[in-house]
Amino acid sequence: MDIINKKPCIGLVVSNRAFFNPALALAGRHEIISCLDSLGFDYVIQNEKATASGCVENYRDAQILAEEFKKNRDRIDGIVVILPTFGDEIAVTEAIRLSGLDVPVLVQACNDDPAKVDVKSRRDAFCGKISVCNNLFQYGIPFTDTAFHTCDISSKTIDEDLKAFCAVCRVVKGIKNLRVGVIGTRPTAFQTMRFSEKILQKHGITVIPVDLSEILGMVNALKDDDPAVQAKVNGIKQYGILEKNVLAANVVKQAKFSAMVDKFAHDNNLQAAAIQCWNSLEANYGCAACLTMSMMGDILMKPAACEADVCGAVSMYALDLASKNAAALLDWNNNYKEETEICINTHCSNYPKSFFGTDIAIGNLDLLGETFGGDRCFGAVKGHVQPGDMTFFRISTDDVNGRIKAYLGEGAFIDREFNMDGGIAVCQVPGMRKLLATICQNGFEHHVAMVRSHVANIVYEAVSKYLGWKVYYHNKPSDLPEIL
Repeated sequence: MDIINKKPCIGLVVSNRAFFNPALALAGRHEIISCLDSLGFDYVIQNEKATASGCVENYRDAQILAEEFKKNRDRIDGIVVILPTFGDEIAVTEAIRLSGLDVPVLVQACNDDPAKVDVKSRRDAFCGKISVCNNLFQYGIPFTDTAFHTCDISSKTIDEDLKAFCAVCRVVKGIKNLRVGVIGTRPTAFQTMRFSEKILQKHGITVIPVDLSEILGMVNALKDDDPAVQAKVNGIKQYGILEKNVLAANVVKQAKFSAMVDKFAHDNNLQAAAIQCWNSLEANYGCAACLTMSMMGDILMKPAACEADVCGAVSMYALDLASKNAAALLDWNNNYKEETEICINTHCSNYPKSFFGTDIAIGNLDLLGETFGGDRCFGAVKGHVQPGDMTFFRISTDDVNGRIKAYLGEGAFIDREFNMDGGIAVCQVPGMRKLLATICQNGFEHHVAMVRSHVANIVYEAVSKYLGWKVYYHNKPSDLPEIL
Protein backbone atom coordinates (compact mmCIF):
# COMPACT_ATOMS: atom_id res chain seq x y z
CA MET A 1 0.00 0.00 0.00
CA ASP A 2 1.22 3.50 -0.86
CA ILE A 3 0.72 5.00 2.59
CA ILE A 4 2.33 8.33 1.68
CA ASN A 5 -0.23 9.09 -1.04
CA LYS A 6 -3.19 7.23 0.44
CA LYS A 7 -6.35 9.33 0.89
CA PRO A 8 -6.79 9.74 4.66
CA CYS A 9 -9.79 8.00 6.22
CA ILE A 10 -11.06 9.25 9.58
CA GLY A 11 -13.30 7.40 12.06
CA LEU A 12 -15.65 10.08 13.43
CA VAL A 13 -16.99 10.12 16.98
CA VAL A 14 -19.39 13.05 17.41
CA SER A 15 -20.74 13.07 20.96
CA ASN A 16 -23.47 14.87 22.88
CA ARG A 17 -24.42 14.93 26.56
CA ALA A 18 -28.07 13.88 26.71
CA PHE A 19 -29.35 16.98 28.55
CA PHE A 20 -27.64 19.45 26.18
CA ASN A 21 -29.39 20.72 23.07
CA PRO A 22 -29.08 17.86 20.52
CA ALA A 23 -29.45 20.35 17.66
CA LEU A 24 -25.97 21.69 18.51
CA ALA A 25 -24.50 18.19 18.29
CA LEU A 26 -26.23 17.40 15.01
CA ALA A 27 -25.01 20.69 13.55
CA GLY A 28 -21.50 19.76 14.69
CA ARG A 29 -21.81 16.43 12.89
CA HIS A 30 -22.76 18.19 9.66
CA GLU A 31 -19.99 20.77 10.05
CA ILE A 32 -17.19 18.22 10.56
CA ILE A 33 -18.39 16.11 7.61
CA SER A 34 -18.39 19.24 5.44
CA CYS A 35 -14.90 20.09 6.71
CA LEU A 36 -13.54 16.62 5.86
CA ASP A 37 -15.17 16.76 2.43
CA SER A 38 -13.47 20.10 1.72
CA LEU A 39 -10.09 18.65 2.75
CA GLY A 40 -10.60 15.63 0.51
CA PHE A 41 -10.61 13.12 3.39
CA ASP A 42 -12.72 9.98 3.67
CA TYR A 43 -14.61 9.26 6.90
CA VAL A 44 -16.61 6.56 8.66
CA ILE A 45 -19.52 7.37 11.00
CA GLN A 46 -22.76 5.67 12.00
CA ASN A 47 -25.90 6.45 10.03
CA GLU A 48 -27.48 9.66 11.29
CA LYS A 49 -30.76 7.87 12.00
CA ALA A 50 -29.09 5.06 13.95
CA THR A 51 -28.95 7.09 17.18
CA ALA A 52 -31.38 9.53 18.78
CA SER A 53 -29.37 12.68 18.07
CA GLY A 54 -27.31 11.38 15.15
CA CYS A 55 -24.40 11.37 17.62
CA VAL A 56 -23.02 9.20 20.44
CA GLU A 57 -24.73 9.73 23.82
CA ASN A 58 -24.71 6.36 25.59
CA TYR A 59 -23.35 2.82 25.62
CA ARG A 60 -25.82 1.57 23.00
CA ASP A 61 -24.76 4.37 20.66
CA ALA A 62 -21.13 3.44 21.33
CA GLN A 63 -21.84 -0.16 20.30
CA ILE A 64 -23.47 0.97 17.05
CA LEU A 65 -20.52 3.19 16.11
CA ALA A 66 -17.96 0.57 17.15
CA GLU A 67 -19.56 -1.96 14.79
CA GLU A 68 -19.30 0.55 11.95
CA PHE A 69 -15.62 1.06 12.75
CA LYS A 70 -15.02 -2.70 12.81
CA LYS A 71 -16.48 -3.07 9.32
CA ASN A 72 -14.04 -0.44 8.07
CA ARG A 73 -11.01 -1.25 10.22
CA ASP A 74 -8.70 -1.65 7.21
CA ARG A 75 -9.66 1.80 5.90
CA ILE A 76 -9.51 3.87 9.07
CA ASP A 77 -6.18 5.65 9.72
CA GLY A 78 -7.19 7.57 12.83
CA ILE A 79 -10.16 8.52 15.01
CA VAL A 80 -11.36 12.10 15.52
CA VAL A 81 -13.56 12.91 18.53
CA ILE A 82 -15.78 15.98 18.04
CA LEU A 83 -17.46 17.60 21.04
CA PRO A 84 -20.07 20.15 19.89
CA THR A 85 -21.33 20.02 23.51
CA PHE A 86 -19.95 18.56 26.74
CA GLY A 87 -20.22 15.10 25.20
CA ASP A 88 -20.57 11.77 26.95
CA GLU A 89 -17.06 10.77 28.00
CA ILE A 90 -17.92 7.13 28.71
CA ALA A 91 -19.72 6.66 25.40
CA VAL A 92 -16.79 8.19 23.51
CA THR A 93 -14.25 5.98 25.23
CA GLU A 94 -16.33 2.83 24.88
CA ALA A 95 -16.88 3.44 21.17
CA ILE A 96 -13.12 3.50 20.67
CA ARG A 97 -12.46 0.55 22.98
CA LEU A 98 -15.18 -1.65 21.50
CA SER A 99 -13.97 -0.96 17.95
CA GLY A 100 -10.66 -2.63 18.73
CA LEU A 101 -8.86 -0.06 16.59
CA ASP A 102 -5.28 0.73 17.57
CA VAL A 103 -4.91 4.05 15.75
CA PRO A 104 -4.16 7.64 16.78
CA VAL A 105 -7.02 9.65 18.33
CA LEU A 106 -7.61 13.42 18.05
CA VAL A 107 -9.87 15.18 20.56
CA GLN A 108 -11.58 18.44 19.56
CA ALA A 109 -14.03 20.61 21.52
CA CYS A 110 -16.14 23.51 20.26
CA ASN A 111 -16.03 27.11 21.46
CA ASP A 112 -18.87 28.65 23.43
CA ASP A 113 -20.16 32.03 22.29
CA PRO A 114 -20.34 34.31 25.40
CA ALA A 115 -23.54 35.79 23.95
CA LYS A 116 -25.12 32.32 23.74
CA VAL A 117 -24.82 30.60 27.08
CA ASP A 118 -28.49 30.17 27.86
CA VAL A 119 -29.84 26.66 28.53
CA LYS A 120 -30.51 25.93 24.86
CA SER A 121 -27.30 27.42 23.46
CA ARG A 122 -24.47 26.61 25.88
CA ARG A 123 -22.01 23.88 24.95
CA ASP A 124 -19.67 23.34 27.94
CA ALA A 125 -17.32 21.45 25.61
CA PHE A 126 -14.40 23.26 27.28
CA CYS A 127 -15.13 21.19 30.39
CA GLY A 128 -16.31 18.10 28.55
CA LYS A 129 -12.98 17.75 26.76
CA ILE A 130 -11.17 17.38 30.06
CA SER A 131 -13.59 14.63 31.07
CA VAL A 132 -13.19 12.78 27.77
CA CYS A 133 -9.40 12.97 28.02
CA ASN A 134 -9.57 11.73 31.62
CA ASN A 135 -11.47 8.63 30.54
CA LEU A 136 -9.18 7.97 27.57
CA PHE A 137 -6.26 8.17 30.01
CA GLN A 138 -7.97 5.70 32.35
CA TYR A 139 -8.51 3.24 29.50
CA GLY A 140 -4.89 3.56 28.33
CA ILE A 141 -5.89 5.09 24.99
CA PRO A 142 -3.28 7.67 23.86
CA PHE A 143 -4.66 10.76 22.15
CA THR A 144 -3.60 13.94 20.39
CA ASP A 145 -4.77 17.43 21.34
CA THR A 146 -5.78 20.25 19.02
CA ALA A 147 -3.68 23.43 18.83
CA PHE A 148 -6.18 25.22 21.10
CA HIS A 149 -8.24 23.68 23.89
CA THR A 150 -11.42 24.65 22.02
CA CYS A 151 -11.98 25.84 18.47
CA ASP A 152 -14.76 26.25 15.93
CA ILE A 153 -15.18 23.41 13.44
CA SER A 154 -15.55 25.97 10.67
CA SER A 155 -12.19 27.60 11.49
CA LYS A 156 -8.88 27.29 9.65
CA THR A 157 -7.46 26.08 12.97
CA ILE A 158 -9.26 22.74 12.77
CA ASP A 159 -8.18 22.36 9.13
CA GLU A 160 -4.53 22.60 10.19
CA ASP A 161 -5.15 20.31 13.18
CA LEU A 162 -6.64 17.66 10.89
CA LYS A 163 -3.82 17.89 8.34
CA ALA A 164 -1.19 17.54 11.08
CA PHE A 165 -3.12 14.68 12.68
CA CYS A 166 -3.31 12.81 9.38
CA ALA A 167 0.47 13.18 9.07
CA VAL A 168 0.82 11.64 12.54
CA CYS A 169 -1.44 8.79 11.41
CA ARG A 170 0.73 8.26 8.30
CA VAL A 171 3.89 7.96 10.39
CA VAL A 172 2.30 5.53 12.86
CA LYS A 173 0.71 3.35 10.19
CA GLY A 174 3.78 3.43 7.97
CA ILE A 175 6.25 2.48 10.68
CA LYS A 176 3.99 -0.27 12.08
CA ASN A 177 3.85 -1.86 8.62
CA LEU A 178 7.35 -1.06 7.38
CA ARG A 179 9.32 -3.58 5.32
CA VAL A 180 12.93 -2.51 4.88
CA GLY A 181 15.40 -4.39 2.70
CA VAL A 182 19.08 -4.90 3.46
CA ILE A 183 21.17 -5.49 0.35
CA GLY A 184 24.50 -6.85 1.51
CA THR A 185 26.07 -6.63 4.93
CA ARG A 186 27.45 -3.65 6.80
CA PRO A 187 31.06 -2.75 5.98
CA THR A 188 33.43 -4.25 8.57
CA ALA A 189 34.64 -0.85 9.73
CA PHE A 190 31.08 0.35 10.45
CA GLN A 191 30.21 -1.19 13.79
CA THR A 192 28.13 1.95 14.26
CA MET A 193 25.59 0.39 11.91
CA ARG A 194 24.81 -2.55 14.22
CA PHE A 195 21.12 -2.95 15.07
CA SER A 196 18.63 -5.44 16.48
CA GLU A 197 16.17 -6.99 14.03
CA LYS A 198 14.15 -8.38 16.92
CA ILE A 199 13.63 -4.99 18.56
CA LEU A 200 12.56 -3.50 15.22
CA GLN A 201 10.17 -6.41 14.64
CA LYS A 202 8.59 -5.80 18.03
CA HIS A 203 7.51 -2.42 16.66
CA GLY A 204 6.19 -3.81 13.36
CA ILE A 205 9.33 -3.19 11.29
CA THR A 206 10.31 -6.23 9.21
CA VAL A 207 13.83 -6.54 7.82
CA ILE A 208 14.28 -8.40 4.49
CA PRO A 209 17.94 -9.28 3.84
CA VAL A 210 19.59 -10.38 0.61
CA ASP A 211 23.23 -11.12 -0.07
CA LEU A 212 24.91 -8.61 -2.37
CA SER A 213 26.13 -11.52 -4.52
CA GLU A 214 22.50 -12.46 -5.33
CA ILE A 215 21.77 -8.97 -6.60
CA LEU A 216 25.02 -8.88 -8.60
CA GLY A 217 24.24 -12.30 -10.04
CA MET A 218 20.94 -10.96 -11.39
CA VAL A 219 22.68 -7.78 -12.55
CA ASN A 220 25.29 -9.71 -14.52
CA ALA A 221 22.57 -11.71 -16.26
CA LEU A 222 21.04 -8.53 -17.71
CA LYS A 223 21.84 -7.52 -21.26
CA ASP A 224 22.74 -3.95 -22.11
CA ASP A 225 19.70 -3.60 -24.38
CA ASP A 226 17.23 -4.93 -21.79
CA PRO A 227 14.27 -2.48 -21.69
CA ALA A 228 14.61 -2.05 -17.91
CA VAL A 229 18.30 -1.18 -18.32
CA GLN A 230 17.69 1.28 -21.14
CA ALA A 231 14.91 2.94 -19.16
CA LYS A 232 17.34 3.43 -16.27
CA VAL A 233 20.06 4.76 -18.60
CA ASN A 234 17.63 7.38 -19.90
CA GLY A 235 16.49 8.12 -16.37
CA ILE A 236 20.08 8.73 -15.23
CA LYS A 237 20.76 11.10 -18.13
CA GLN A 238 17.62 13.08 -17.28
CA TYR A 239 18.32 13.08 -13.55
CA GLY A 240 21.43 15.25 -13.67
CA ILE A 241 24.45 16.41 -15.67
CA LEU A 242 27.07 13.71 -16.24
CA GLU A 243 30.63 14.82 -15.60
CA LYS A 244 32.90 14.70 -18.67
CA ASN A 245 35.07 11.86 -17.36
CA VAL A 246 32.15 9.46 -16.94
CA LEU A 247 32.36 6.38 -19.17
CA ALA A 248 29.21 5.32 -21.03
CA ALA A 249 29.82 1.71 -19.95
CA ASN A 250 29.68 2.79 -16.31
CA VAL A 251 26.32 4.46 -16.81
CA VAL A 252 25.04 1.11 -18.07
CA LYS A 253 26.55 -0.63 -15.03
CA GLN A 254 24.77 1.77 -12.72
CA ALA A 255 21.53 1.32 -14.67
CA LYS A 256 21.69 -2.48 -14.31
CA PHE A 257 22.31 -2.27 -10.59
CA SER A 258 19.47 0.25 -10.15
CA ALA A 259 17.09 -1.92 -12.14
CA MET A 260 17.76 -4.97 -9.95
CA VAL A 261 17.51 -2.99 -6.72
CA ASP A 262 14.14 -1.62 -7.86
CA LYS A 263 13.02 -5.15 -8.77
CA PHE A 264 14.06 -6.51 -5.37
CA ALA A 265 12.16 -3.66 -3.67
CA HIS A 266 9.06 -4.29 -5.79
CA ASP A 267 9.10 -8.08 -5.43
CA ASN A 268 9.42 -7.84 -1.64
CA ASN A 269 7.00 -4.93 -1.13
CA LEU A 270 9.73 -2.78 0.44
CA GLN A 271 9.11 0.79 1.57
CA ALA A 272 12.78 1.48 2.35
CA ALA A 273 16.21 -0.10 1.92
CA ALA A 274 19.76 -0.11 3.23
CA ILE A 275 22.58 -0.99 0.85
CA GLN A 276 26.16 -2.17 1.39
CA CYS A 277 27.85 0.54 -0.62
CA TRP A 278 31.60 0.41 -0.13
CA ASN A 279 33.84 -1.23 -0.76
CA SER A 280 32.47 -4.54 -2.01
CA LEU A 281 30.34 -3.02 -4.76
CA GLU A 282 33.22 -0.97 -6.16
CA ALA A 283 35.73 -3.83 -5.90
CA ASN A 284 33.50 -6.62 -7.23
CA TYR A 285 31.25 -4.83 -9.69
CA GLY A 286 32.77 -1.46 -10.49
CA CYS A 287 30.21 1.19 -9.52
CA ALA A 288 28.95 3.04 -6.46
CA ALA A 289 25.44 2.76 -5.00
CA CYS A 290 24.85 6.46 -4.31
CA LEU A 291 23.00 7.34 -7.52
CA THR A 292 20.79 4.27 -7.22
CA MET A 293 19.82 5.32 -3.70
CA SER A 294 19.29 8.95 -4.70
CA MET A 295 16.90 8.06 -7.52
CA MET A 296 15.13 5.46 -5.40
CA GLY A 297 14.43 8.02 -2.68
CA ASP A 298 13.56 10.92 -4.97
CA ILE A 299 11.54 9.27 -7.74
CA LEU A 300 10.04 6.23 -6.00
CA MET A 301 9.85 7.77 -2.50
CA LYS A 302 11.51 4.63 -1.16
CA PRO A 303 14.36 6.00 0.97
CA ALA A 304 17.65 4.12 0.80
CA ALA A 305 20.47 4.36 3.34
CA CYS A 306 24.12 3.66 2.64
CA GLU A 307 26.51 1.43 4.61
CA ALA A 308 23.66 -1.02 5.35
CA ASP A 309 22.26 1.46 7.89
CA VAL A 310 18.82 -0.04 8.55
CA CYS A 311 17.98 2.34 11.42
CA GLY A 312 18.97 5.20 9.13
CA ALA A 313 16.52 3.95 6.51
CA VAL A 314 13.74 3.76 9.11
CA SER A 315 14.55 7.32 10.21
CA MET A 316 14.39 8.53 6.61
CA TYR A 317 11.04 6.80 6.02
CA ALA A 318 9.52 8.42 9.12
CA LEU A 319 10.47 11.84 7.73
CA ASP A 320 9.10 10.91 4.31
CA LEU A 321 5.78 9.98 5.92
CA ALA A 322 5.59 13.12 8.04
CA SER A 323 6.46 15.58 5.27
CA LYS A 324 5.65 13.83 1.97
CA ASN A 325 9.10 15.02 0.89
CA ALA A 326 12.17 12.90 0.11
CA ALA A 327 14.57 12.51 3.03
CA ALA A 328 18.35 12.10 2.86
CA LEU A 329 20.94 10.36 5.03
CA LEU A 330 23.84 12.57 6.04
CA ASP A 331 26.94 12.48 8.22
CA TRP A 332 27.43 15.00 11.01
CA ASN A 333 30.80 15.72 9.45
CA ASN A 334 32.69 19.00 9.93
CA ASN A 335 32.83 22.09 12.08
CA TYR A 336 32.35 25.44 10.35
CA LYS A 337 35.11 27.77 11.50
CA GLU A 338 34.41 28.62 15.16
CA GLU A 339 30.64 28.98 14.81
CA THR A 340 29.07 26.69 17.40
CA GLU A 341 25.59 26.52 15.84
CA ILE A 342 26.73 25.70 12.30
CA CYS A 343 28.23 22.47 10.98
CA ILE A 344 28.77 20.66 7.69
CA ASN A 345 26.85 17.51 6.85
CA THR A 346 28.03 15.49 3.87
CA HIS A 347 27.81 12.25 1.96
CA CYS A 348 29.41 10.96 -1.24
CA SER A 349 26.41 11.37 -1.96
CA ASN A 350 23.06 9.63 -2.08
CA TYR A 351 21.03 12.83 -1.54
CA PRO A 352 17.74 12.99 -3.45
CA LYS A 353 17.87 15.43 -6.34
CA SER A 354 15.17 17.54 -4.68
CA PHE A 355 17.61 18.36 -1.88
CA PHE A 356 19.67 20.56 -4.18
CA GLY A 357 17.04 22.68 -5.92
CA THR A 358 19.29 23.06 -8.99
CA ASP A 359 20.79 20.81 -11.64
CA ILE A 360 23.05 18.22 -10.05
CA ALA A 361 26.37 16.81 -11.22
CA ILE A 362 26.68 13.02 -11.43
CA GLY A 363 30.16 11.56 -11.45
CA ASN A 364 32.66 9.32 -9.74
CA LEU A 365 33.26 9.12 -5.99
CA ASP A 366 36.05 11.54 -5.16
CA LEU A 367 37.54 10.17 -1.94
CA LEU A 368 37.11 6.45 -2.67
CA GLY A 369 38.05 7.07 -6.28
CA GLU A 370 41.54 7.92 -5.07
CA THR A 371 41.82 4.39 -3.65
CA PHE A 372 39.86 2.21 -6.10
CA GLY A 373 40.15 4.31 -9.25
CA GLY A 374 37.48 6.66 -10.54
CA ASP A 375 36.42 4.26 -13.29
CA ARG A 376 35.19 1.80 -10.63
CA CYS A 377 33.34 4.42 -8.57
CA PHE A 378 30.70 5.99 -10.81
CA GLY A 379 27.47 6.98 -9.11
CA ALA A 380 27.99 10.04 -6.89
CA VAL A 381 25.44 12.86 -6.79
CA LYS A 382 27.25 16.14 -6.22
CA GLY A 383 26.19 19.63 -5.25
CA HIS A 384 25.35 22.00 -2.41
CA VAL A 385 22.02 21.64 -0.61
CA GLN A 386 19.87 24.72 -1.11
CA PRO A 387 18.86 26.89 1.89
CA GLY A 388 15.58 26.16 3.63
CA ASP A 389 13.83 24.59 6.62
CA MET A 390 15.16 21.25 7.87
CA THR A 391 14.11 18.53 10.33
CA PHE A 392 16.60 15.95 11.58
CA PHE A 393 15.77 12.55 13.05
CA ARG A 394 17.67 9.43 14.08
CA ILE A 395 16.58 6.16 15.68
CA SER A 396 18.78 3.51 17.21
CA THR A 397 18.02 0.12 18.75
CA ASP A 398 19.07 0.11 22.40
CA ASP A 399 19.86 -3.60 22.66
CA VAL A 400 20.83 -3.52 26.33
CA ASN A 401 17.46 -2.06 27.39
CA GLY A 402 15.42 -3.73 24.63
CA ARG A 403 13.93 -0.54 23.19
CA ILE A 404 14.16 2.00 20.40
CA LYS A 405 15.64 5.37 21.27
CA ALA A 406 15.76 8.46 19.08
CA TYR A 407 16.52 12.14 18.83
CA LEU A 408 15.04 14.82 16.60
CA GLY A 409 14.77 18.54 16.15
CA GLU A 410 14.64 21.36 13.64
CA GLY A 411 17.09 23.71 12.04
CA ALA A 412 17.91 25.06 8.62
CA PHE A 413 20.11 24.54 5.61
CA ILE A 414 21.97 27.81 5.04
CA ASP A 415 24.01 29.38 2.25
CA ARG A 416 27.67 29.30 3.25
CA GLU A 417 30.68 28.48 1.09
CA PHE A 418 32.41 25.18 1.83
CA ASN A 419 34.66 23.76 -0.88
CA MET A 420 34.51 20.00 -0.40
CA ASP A 421 33.60 17.19 -2.78
CA GLY A 422 30.32 15.25 -2.78
CA GLY A 423 27.00 16.39 -1.40
CA ILE A 424 27.41 19.31 1.00
CA ALA A 425 24.82 20.62 3.44
CA VAL A 426 25.63 23.58 5.66
CA CYS A 427 23.37 23.12 8.70
CA GLN A 428 22.38 25.57 11.41
CA VAL A 429 20.81 24.24 14.60
CA PRO A 430 20.20 26.39 17.70
CA GLY A 431 21.90 24.82 20.72
CA MET A 432 24.02 22.55 18.53
CA ARG A 433 26.62 21.98 21.24
CA LYS A 434 24.02 20.37 23.50
CA LEU A 435 22.70 18.31 20.58
CA LEU A 436 26.13 16.95 19.66
CA ALA A 437 26.91 16.17 23.29
CA THR A 438 23.60 14.31 23.59
CA ILE A 439 24.39 12.30 20.45
CA CYS A 440 27.81 11.34 21.80
CA GLN A 441 26.79 10.61 25.39
CA ASN A 442 23.87 8.38 24.31
CA GLY A 443 25.83 6.35 21.78
CA PHE A 444 24.00 7.48 18.64
CA GLU A 445 25.47 6.90 15.20
CA HIS A 446 27.18 9.53 13.04
CA HIS A 447 24.45 9.16 10.41
CA VAL A 448 21.32 11.31 10.61
CA ALA A 449 18.20 11.57 8.44
CA MET A 450 17.09 15.03 7.31
CA VAL A 451 14.17 16.38 5.30
CA ARG A 452 13.47 19.78 3.76
CA SER A 453 10.61 20.96 6.00
CA HIS A 454 9.70 21.45 9.66
CA VAL A 455 7.85 18.35 10.86
CA ALA A 456 9.47 17.59 14.23
CA ASN A 457 6.20 18.00 16.16
CA ILE A 458 4.50 15.45 13.90
CA VAL A 459 7.31 12.90 14.22
CA TYR A 460 7.54 13.42 17.98
CA GLU A 461 3.80 12.93 18.50
CA ALA A 462 3.80 9.77 16.38
CA VAL A 463 6.87 7.96 17.68
CA SER A 464 6.83 8.98 21.33
CA LYS A 465 3.09 8.80 22.04
CA TYR A 466 1.82 6.09 19.71
CA LEU A 467 4.93 3.95 19.17
CA GLY A 468 6.34 4.39 22.66
CA TRP A 469 9.89 5.27 21.63
CA LYS A 470 12.20 7.12 23.99
CA VAL A 471 12.91 10.45 22.25
CA TYR A 472 15.18 13.40 22.94
CA TYR A 473 13.46 16.37 21.29
CA HIS A 474 16.07 19.06 20.75
CA ASN A 475 14.71 22.62 20.99
CA LYS A 476 11.32 21.21 22.00
CA PRO A 477 8.64 23.96 21.84
CA SER A 478 7.78 25.38 25.25
CA ASP A 479 4.03 24.98 24.69
CA LEU A 480 4.16 21.18 24.37
CA PRO A 481 2.58 19.56 27.44
CA GLU A 482 4.52 18.00 30.27
CA ILE A 483 3.79 14.28 30.55
CA LEU A 484 4.02 13.10 34.18
